[in-house]
Amino acid sequence: MSTDAPILKLANVESAYGPIRAIRGVSLEVARGEIATVLGSNGAGKTTILKTISGIIDPRRGSVEFKGEAITARDPATIVQRGLSHVPEGREVFPLLSVRDNLLMGAYTRRDRDQVARDIETVYGYFPILKERAAQDAGLLSGGQQQMLAISRAIMAAPELILLDEPSLGLSPRLTKEIFEIVVRINRERGTSMLLVEQNANMALNAADFGYVLENGRIVMEDTCAALREKDDIKEFYLGMKEEGARGERRWKKKKTWR
Repeated sequence: MSTDAPILKLANVESAYGPIRAIRGVSLEVARGEIATVLGSNGAGKTTILKTISGIIDPRRGSVEFKGEAITARDPATIVQRGLSHVPEGREVFPLLSVRDNLLMGAYTRRDRDQVARDIETVYGYFPILKERAAQDAGLLSGGQQQMLAISRAIMAAPELILLDEPSLGLSPRLTKEIFEIVVRINRERGTSMLLVEQNANMALNAADFGYVLENGRIVMEDTCAALREKDDIKEFYLGMKEEGARGERRWKKKKTWR
């Protein structure tokens, strides 16, 4: 990771739903200008991490710092105003508002109207279909188009950090590839830091710079994504590959999947 001060830092964070602890002593960082990813199965606690960062859930223990200042248990609106946007799992667009009005809702904390107008054109450049559907109710968009809109709405807040929760959920492989390409492009062109939680480990590890593996609410592994891709456990359990021996040699093959 970068040697500069991280834009986001979690230290020993514990969050729960009633008596059930969802994350247990989670510590992680996101470097400025980089994409970090958290991998894990359903129920591992990935979404809880993002909700805790953005203030939707108050942690029982630990601290969350954004740009060097504590935001632990702050009001979500305050956190957004400080420059952090959250793209939730399931998109959660405003279905009865037009595409353009959804984008403007993302910019509701801003006062630089001229730049807001330019940013709308920028997101139309990332996702041209949104410009074509600008006057259409967001609820009538396809799942992939709603994901594009949710990401674009987050950009409209002019954030320094975006939290992305399962952007590939329910999307075809083609749309997933397209979404991830744009995510990387946004990071590279705008310098926006990102924390991505995702079950599609292959896409996440190829898009991100640094990765964490979460199991049962705990971080069990962390490294650069290039290094994680070469670890045997990651290959077997997250990339769907298994080791096969042949005359003393080691090679990896895709596991068969039955439908």
